[in-house]
This record gives sequence, structure tokens and C-alpha cells, in this order.
Amino acid sequence: MGIDIVHKKDRKVHRKEPKSQNVYLRLLVKLYRFLSRRTTGGNFNQVILKRLFMSRQNRPALSLARIVRQMKSRPDKTVVVVGTVTDDNRIFEVPKLKICALRVTEGARTRIIKAGGTIITFEQLAVESPLGQNTVLLQGRRTAREANRHFGAPGLPKTHAKPFVRLRSRNHEMARGRRKSRAYKA
Repeated sequence: MGIDIVHKKDRKVHRKEPKSQNVYLRLLVKLYRFLSRRTTGGNFNQVILKRLFMSRQNRPALSLARIVRQMKSRPDKTVVVVGTVTDDNRIFEVPKLKICALRVTEGARTRIIKAGGTIITFEQLAVESPLGQNTVLLQGRRTAREANRHFGAPGLPKTHAKPFVRLRSRNHEMARGRRKSRAYKA
């Protein structure tokens, strides 16, 4: 008798290209594929390439306030965001910034330019700093999504998962896992 090979781990689940058919995104992928293959010294271009492949859920927006806070100690570096930069009304003064992002919202764009800052594209970044010199790679928070609050088992002790019910009371989500008569008690 022969030994059967286990095939359940055959499929490698990581993206080799973006799902999107956007022409401009695909051109960026071509450019950064070339740069990551040809340049030595750091993996800046590999990181950019990997993030270009990501789903929108994994490329969360980054607010202007967070950028300002991160750049206080690094005044003359370029901010690189593989995603969207959004405006934040909670801050009043925006310093002079140089930002490279896939997309910048209208409000954020006007505030950055008004403060004397510049917004560049990834093609311009590839010309200016092909190895990522004088850049700071920033990302938005992936766990900021409302859906993340529901992860886990609500009602169990020591969990803070948000239940999918109208209100929290004795009558809501108090059966399975909360009493012996309903499967188990945690």
C-alpha cells in the first residue's frame, strides 16, 4: 500500500497581485515589482509592493492628526502611506508636510497645501527616493473597524466583545455558555 500525500496545506494563501483591475494601481505594481527586484539595501520597495496587493480592509485610512503626531520628531522626512489620508477637524494647525499616498481626501489636500506642504505620487517617490531614503512608512489602525468590537464571545466572563443585540439584559445572550442547561457554562 502506498502512503497518501496530505494536500490540505498545498494552497499558499498570499497575494501575488492586486485583486483590483485598476490600471493605475497595476502600473504602480509593475514599477515597484521592478524596484524590489533590482534594488539592494533594505526592503522598502518589497513592503510597498506587498501593501499595494492588500485589500481595502488591510489598507485602512490614516488621519492627518496621526500623521502630525508621528512627524513631530521627524520634521523633514516624507510620509509614505499605502492607502488614504483623511482630514481631521480635531487639529487646528497643520505643519508643513510632504506626503506620498495612494489617495488624499479633498479636505486633507487643501489643508496640507495651505500649510505649504506637498503631496506626491508613488511614481514621483520612486524617482526621488528609490531606496526609501528619508521616508517614514505609516499605516492606519486595522482594528479600528466597528466589526472588530464584535470579535470574541459576548457574555462570557473576562471578554469585552460587543453583542449584536439591541440592549444588554438578563434576556439577551444569556443562554449558551452562561448556564449548564444550555450546552455549557464558562
